[in-house]
Amino acid sequence: MISGLTFNSRQRNAFRKSLLNWYDVNRRDLPWRQTKDPYRIWISEIMLQQTRVGAVLDHYRRFLDRFPDVETLAKAREQSVLAAWSGLGYYRRARNLHAAAKVVSFERGGEFPRTAEGLRELPGVGRYTSAAIASIAFDEPNAVVDGNVERVLSRVTGRVELSERETWTLAEEMLSRERPGDFNQAMMELGATVCLPGEPKCLNCPVIALCKTRGSQPTRKKEQRVSREISLALPRKEGAVWLVQRDKSASLMPGMWELPEISANGRSPEARFKHSILNTDYNVSIYLVEEPGVNGCWIATRRLSRTALTGLARKVLRHFSLI
Repeated sequence: MISGLTFNSRQRNAFRKSLLNWYDVNRRDLPWRQTKDPYRIWISEIMLQQTRVGAVLDHYRRFLDRFPDVETLAKAREQSVLAAWSGLGYYRRARNLHAAAKVVSFERGGEFPRTAEGLRELPGVGRYTSAAIASIAFDEPNAVVDGNVERVLSRVTGRVELSERETWTLAEEMLSRERPGDFNQAMMELGATVCLPGEPKCLNCPVIALCKTRGSQPTRKKEQRVSREISLALPRKEGAVWLVQRDKSASLMPGMWELPEISANGRSPEARFKHSILNTDYNVSIYLVEEPGVNGCWIATRRLSRTALTGLARKVLRHFSLI
């Protein structure tokens, strides 16, 4: 128990009951909530890491259309997996997803581990993801902590600077052992839709009677963002686009295909885009050119949808109706 932070038994029971009753009525209708299939839950949890629900929905459906089960994913080429992932960013997730699918399919006969401890042995599956999958798919009583859960617990206790250990301990104490998967999703749902980072919707909160903050609260300082101007060429010929491949040893998006960077030389761009990667905001100018540069190749437009493109390249090619 964490002195001065936890609720007594009666308060914890009241918190669980109020939160779960609210969740039963107000939860969003999301496709991964309509299944207990660990494969589909795993895909959703990996996609939702550092990505908004709205950005995941279409990718989730398309990804499952292409890779409907773990065996299909395991047998796919890495470039095909990266192409299906394109637009979600953080491509290491897709590579780990592919590697984990091979472990489950080829070493475990297609069966996922049924415990959080077993799931953590898979590539790319950490403490949060393993607990989420185990609790939702297999009803194992493991609490989860993501940004939403951390914010809810911080506000409920009135503590901005809860340590990681305190947050996980408190989450375990509050967890419903009878409905662990629903409780975890309810905590995340509350943080995503009511207990918002800026101005929380306290009047809609099912646990306001137990909350010590009841309103906005100072938050940790946000990471400083950097702006950068870049100019990209879009060389085209009938039925093909010239692209370059990032070095396979690159720290960011290794092996992905992108548009070549050029010097603008005072010309007017054909189009402008804004694009963000990690803590950098890019102002991107696109120039149509006839002559391709070096170290690239022509890729047929019919193949672009199945090419492992960077998110920015995919955005530009869609704008020019090439995908």
